[in-house]
Amino acid sequence: MEPAVISYLRGDATAPRGKGMKVIAHVCNDLGGWGRGFVLALSRRWPEPEAAYRRWHRERAGNDFGLGAVQLVRVEPYVRVANMVGQRGVRTGRSTGAPVRYEAIDTALTTLAGQALALGASVHMPRIGCGLAGGRWELVEPLVTARLVERGVPVTVYDHD
Repeated sequence: MEPAVISYLRGDATAPRGKGMKVIAHVCNDLGGWGRGFVLALSRRWPEPEAAYRRWHRERAGNDFGLGAVQLVRVEPYVRVANMVGQRGVRTGRSTGAPVRYEAIDTALTTLAGQALALGASVHMPRIGCGLAGGRWELVEPLVTARLVERGVPVTVYDHD
């Protein structure tokens, strides 16, 4: 049996390619902030992921919102967006160190794998955690491989032109 691998494509992760159920995965911060980076592309396409994320954060006293949590949001009959909390705070002019939290991304990907398998879905993403979160793909890629690909979830990573 061929070892599973991540497919890399040039293109827009908000327009996932292929047939069947698709989940677009991305990393959010734990502050309830939505307004920079990949989330802007999501919001241009669908209002639901931002509205759901803001409600999830606002009502966090009574739910699972926090580092490592995942929220699946239906945006089209065969497309879901996975809001994954994998970033502690946001980078500001004074901050030192990247806000990315690899262990939270790892936890979120483990949860996402179960959800994707239950849906029979493929997962589509930008290089999660590597934009404003400041992460390094060489540290994120093995998590994606171990948590999704090795469990049989097809993954496509999109590099925007």
